Amino acid sequence: MDLEEAKVKLESILFVADEPITTAQLADVLQVKRSLVKKAARSLSEDYVGRGLRVQFQGEKVQMVSAPEMASYVERFLGLQHSGTLSAAALETLAILAYQQPVTRASIEAIRGVNCQGVLRNLIARGLVEVVDRLDTVGHPMVYGTTFEFLQHFGLANLAELPKLEDAELADEG
Repeated sequence: MDLEEAKVKLESILFVADEPITTAQLADVLQVKRSLVKKAARSLSEDYVGRGLRVQFQGEKVQMVSAPEMASYVERFLGLQHSGTLSAAALETLAILAYQQPVTRASIEAIRGVNCQGVLRNLIARGLVEVVDRLDTVGHPMVYGTTFEFLQHFGLANLAELPKLEDAELADEG
């Protein structure tokens, strides 16, 4: 199977999938190597630049989503209410989590200097954060990471698109 054929088949699968799919699952379904799936997904993502759909990546998972700049139209069509803005505490916690993930609540609290249990609970309820693991240590604390919804909410195709910390620090100084 060549790249173009893989893209066509991949596009049809991603279009009907209601959740992120691993590249291993896609390779199995398409009966090709994972490297071809990854290459086809990247190429498909490039094809959607400037369009109403996006192909998002998180680790080994891939998902087709509507472009974040189209959210208001999609919400209006679906009859969804605007979910509101995130509080400063939620944004601060989310920023720490996004850049430090995977991370424990204790690590986030050490950086913020305040209890963030309620903020984490709200971020999980909004689907922006999820428990990704538990540490094999005393108490088995939960380890948190961002979700595909996080990427969608902030209009990112993947975590590599997060602004570099040096860039953010320079912007604050200017």
